[in-house]
Formats: sequence, C-alpha cells, structure tokens
Amino acid sequence: MHKCFSFLIAVALAAPTLSLAQSSKEDDRLKDSTDVLRAVLGDPDKGIPDKSECVIVYPAVKKAAFVFGASYGRGVATCRTGAEYNGPWGPPAMFALEGASFGLQAGGQATDFVLLVMNQTGAASVLKSKVKIGADASAAAGPVGRNASAETDAVMTAQILSWSRAKGVFAGVSLSGSTMRSDDGANKNLYGKDLSATEIVRGDKVKTTPAGEPLLKLLDETSPKHAE
Repeated sequence: MHKCFSFLIAVALAAPTLSLAQSSKEDDRLKDSTDVLRAVLGDPDKGIPDKSECVIVYPAVKKAAFVFGASYGRGVATCRTGAEYNGPWGPPAMFALEGASFGLQAGGQATDFVLLVMNQTGAASVLKSKVKIGADASAAAGPVGRNASAETDAVMTAQILSWSRAKGVFAGVSLSGSTMRSDDGANKNLYGKDLSATEIVRGDKVKTTPAGEPLLKLLDETSPKHAE
C-alpha cells in the first residue's frame, strides 16, 4: 500500500514537468516560425504579396533517409478571422507537412517553407483534416523579386503560393503532391484540449498563447488589413 501511494505521488509530481516539456516544443516551433517569417518579410527584394487569407510557416523541414526520399515538417498556420477572412489574424494552429519530394537540397540540408493561402476556397481546404496540395487546393511557386505583386498570373489563379529558403537562398517552389494536416497532438499540448484547426484559427475557443503573440504581431505590422 505504501509503495503504491508513493508511486502515485511520484506520477503526480512528474505530470507538470511532462506538460511543460511538451508545451515548450510547441513554443519553440512558434518562435522558429516567427523567426523564419521575419527574415523573409524583412527583405524587400523577396516581394511576397500580402493578399492572403492564411499564412503557414514550416521551419527547418528535413529530408528523411528513405529509399524514395520522404520529407516531413512541422510548422504553424494562422488565418484572418471574420466570415470573409478579412478580420484580425487568429490564434496559430500547429500543422504538419508531408511529401515524397519537396526539392530539398542534397546532404540533409534543412529548408524553410512559407505558404500563403490566397482565397477563401483554399483556406477552407487547408483547414480540413487533411489536404493534398495541387489536388485539393491548386498551388504554384510564389513569385520573387521587387516586381512580384498580387497581379501576377500565379497569384491570381493559385489557391496556395509557396516559397523555400535554404542556405540563405530564397525562391518560389512548388509543393504539389505534398500533404498538409492539422497536428492535433501538438495543438492539444499547446491549448490544453482537443480542437480542430478551424476551431483554433477561426473561432473563439482559445486565445493566443504568449509564445504565439510575436507571430501575430509581426503579421499585424506587415499586413494589418486584407488587400482587396
């Protein structure tokens, strides 16, 4: 009886430590995603258009050593609130990216990805439980350069635009064939309850955590209003 009681006490004491360790992973992911987006938006030569309903960032995606070459990344997504996706940016949700090939550099080089969801149809697809880029939502490599704008053909027709950054080189990249999904386990760790991606970024179920506030502040400063 004494041993059983001691075991229960030990588990109870360890639980907060485990919870903090889990949440710190999500906090680190939010920080890394913010750093990637800040680096990209801070360079005017990159010319990312700001007419978007959602922003998704995957920091340090790595290529796995499989026969056919698979890749897996973990990042965050946030969308504008409001029925027409024209309100303030909502709390970030944890997302995962999986695919057979992202065009990553050889030698295990980690690559950052930034995706913009350009219309309501694309946003609705992304916020589903799982979306295949290029099939469930049309995609294109994002334009790069000072002349890149929301008027280019790619921006006007694609639901998702994507960019990559590795070793300081920034370029548009197509992620067609890759799959995105809500990282439900990480979302539960971050917010303390089971929630869908839609409930997090579009509803009023949760508030942004302190770790997520710098990301939303950056987006508010860069794109406070939806560009019509």
